[in-house]
Amino acid sequence: MNIEGIRSSFKAYDIRGKVPDELNADVCSRLGKALASEFPGTRRVVIGRDVRPSGLELQQALSDALRDYGIEVTDIGVCGTEEIYFATARHGFDLGIMLTASHNPSEYNGIKLVKSGAVPISGDSGLFALRDRVINSDFAPASGISRGELVQQSFRDEYIRFMLDSCGPSMRAKPFKIVMNPGNGCAGYVLEQLLPHLPGEFVIIQGEPDGSFPNGIPNPLLPERREDTAKAVREHKADLGLAWDGDFDRCFFYDADGNFVESYYLLGLLAQDALRRHPGGKIIHDTRLFWNTVELVNEAGGIPVQGKTGHAFMKERMRREDAVYGGEMSAHHYFRDFYYCDSGMLPWLSLLEIIASSGKGLAELVEARVRAYPCSGEINFKVTDAEAARQAVFERFAPVIRQKDYVDGLSADCGEWRFNLRSSNTEPLLRLNVESRGNKALMLEKTEEISEIIRKFS
Repeated sequence: MNIEGIRSSFKAYDIRGKVPDELNADVCSRLGKALASEFPGTRRVVIGRDVRPSGLELQQALSDALRDYGIEVTDIGVCGTEEIYFATARHGFDLGIMLTASHNPSEYNGIKLVKSGAVPISGDSGLFALRDRVINSDFAPASGISRGELVQQSFRDEYIRFMLDSCGPSMRAKPFKIVMNPGNGCAGYVLEQLLPHLPGEFVIIQGEPDGSFPNGIPNPLLPERREDTAKAVREHKADLGLAWDGDFDRCFFYDADGNFVESYYLLGLLAQDALRRHPGGKIIHDTRLFWNTVELVNEAGGIPVQGKTGHAFMKERMRREDAVYGGEMSAHHYFRDFYYCDSGMLPWLSLLEIIASSGKGLAELVEARVRAYPCSGEINFKVTDAEAARQAVFERFAPVIRQKDYVDGLSADCGEWRFNLRSSNTEPLLRLNVESRGNKALMLEKTEEISEIIRKFS
């Protein structure tokens, strides 16, 4: 057993590691035993997986261990992460388990866990206790228990109906031409059933689910993974381009010219849309970039609330505040009407309603906001000592920092510009975000200045 590999694969809000060195059938079997021991009242579990080649073996090991404890396991097969959230909350399962490594390469896999009601299990709410049980073989005895049943079932039709019910009348009345890129991930299965019910013309590229990801890893945040979608938008003269990560819990947008639109600017649009439906509601934003979001939420009469980066932390804060919407600039969008969970389908369905009712294209909708708060987008650095790099940046800018916090890495307000520098919870990276108040040149200058300091630690 690779103890250090197991330890490193348990992240702040999910499990993720290389197969088989860090994550394998033995680890998953141990995790099943750990779940039954840590949550002894568990009777029914729903489980699914993304398209990665390793998923079936890992899922079977997990399911077998749970069933040894008399737990009924419902297998919904290959699906998106939000389909597990939906099934868990909608059908009263005690636990929901999704095997996915999201946007990581195919040699990785991982596990996202939720409790009843799709409440996430994070490092703050049991994930590290599970890790310790796995490492220490700290399991309750399973002898004398009748083996739990394995049920094969699909909730996709019900999930599709839920998505269609969220569509507003304006969107249904106005047909669009849209390029869609699932990146050979799970989104292709859902689009196949969803799109026939919607007006418009849909051009799908890389739509065939294939866990080897022949067109590149399913991470549209990477600049090198954006051009396929952008090119298709231009070639087909589409109104909009969409792309998803591997388990489609994140959706990314391109305007009619094929320009990638930073997800940061979608947060304000979707927040205002949520506040039109829920006046005076709370909106959760993360620490990385938020000036634009806060301004738009205030203008719409909402209450902005800062949350900690990470899907488990954001959902916990959503529930605590009873927020109507939450968003991260990494393209996670959370909806109270979707059990406070993130969805990669609801954002674009909501955006089409905004576009249809406003009569404006995406570029026009975000143009003024990009000028008002230009941002760097997230820049990733591989460094040998993340803490030393962060300290060096802090020391360089300490004289001009007006306000700082360490809610998630280092966030520093320098008056006309601000930055956030944090270590990734899922990858060995240091992540930088910079924004300014209407001064793109200043933002670019400070981005390069900070980048130069960080590169010295690479």
